[in-house]
Amino acid sequence: MTPPVVVTVTRSLHVESEHQVDVAVVDAAGAIVAAAGDPARQAYFRSAAKLMQACAAVDDGAADAVGFDSEALALACASHNAEDIHLAVAARMLHCCGCTEADLACGPHPSLSSSVSRSRLKAGATLTARHNNCSGKHAAMMALAKHRGYPLLGYERPEHPVQQRLLDEIVRFCAIDRGDVGVGVDNCRACTFRVPLQAMARAWAMAVTTDDSGPKRLRDAMWIHPHLVAGAGRACTAFLQAAPGRLLVKVGAEGVYCAGVAERGLGIALKVRSGDARAAHVALAHVLQLIDARLEGPALPHEQWQQWAHLDNRDTRGDVVGATSAVGDLGWR
Repeated sequence: MTPPVVVTVTRSLHVESEHQVDVAVVDAAGAIVAAAGDPARQAYFRSAAKLMQACAAVDDGAADAVGFDSEALALACASHNAEDIHLAVAARMLHCCGCTEADLACGPHPSLSSSVSRSRLKAGATLTARHNNCSGKHAAMMALAKHRGYPLLGYERPEHPVQQRLLDEIVRFCAIDRGDVGVGVDNCRACTFRVPLQAMARAWAMAVTTDDSGPKRLRDAMWIHPHLVAGAGRACTAFLQAAPGRLLVKVGAEGVYCAGVAERGLGIALKVRSGDARAAHVALAHVLQLIDARLEGPALPHEQWQQWAHLDNRDTRGDVVGATSAVGDLGWR
């Protein structure tokens, strides 16, 4: 077994912390192409599953029935900053569904962007459920409930038909038995699904290679509207802007990051064992560099996301006091 990738944080030239990362790289058939650490490690998919979850609303006709446009489809896959544009699209999605913020099961939280959070605090803004980074995902779930005639109340609960339908999509994308999927509760109160990393990676390989309408429409929406998927200063937006039509990415909480490399038909899933979020961004950039160096074919453009491969650690005055970077290789099969 190849050792895990290690993300190292330094301060004043000394190592302050290290984060081990398990990685699975698979093809669309689910065969492991490369790995580091334990590619069979079980982890919650968290927000990296949003495209798969949103497929239920698209494939079942709910998205078209309520009138979701491509911006709405992008926000359904998003972990957004709650910038004004994100809030506007979320409000439009709720209106399309005939719902209000009061119907959202998710609760408010500060923006994932520190600058947006500071500006909201300075303005004395009252945060609502629409500010939740998952509000687009929840609006898509409510659209599915309305379209299928399911009760709206409790749409986020594991036993609800909406969540059972989303589980169908996880099973399909991951090519895994239903009984082998663990079901937990995400911070937004909806279900999150626990699967092996290699199954996550298979889901992302499928997402960028299939001609099925649902995933194709959703991935195109993410490429067309990368800012809606995350926002200013966020790695997901930078990666998507760097290679539209070629590289599809989505972060998950607790150190999960997934990607699909369309031209090579590969899916990538990684999990930082410590759950450190900044280590996940650095690890993904490192893994993409390793894939480019090893495999023949056009290299991914890196001008916009290269910054995530080596992060400067700064003090409160903005001076560089250390760095976060990754080392390690992939074991190729």
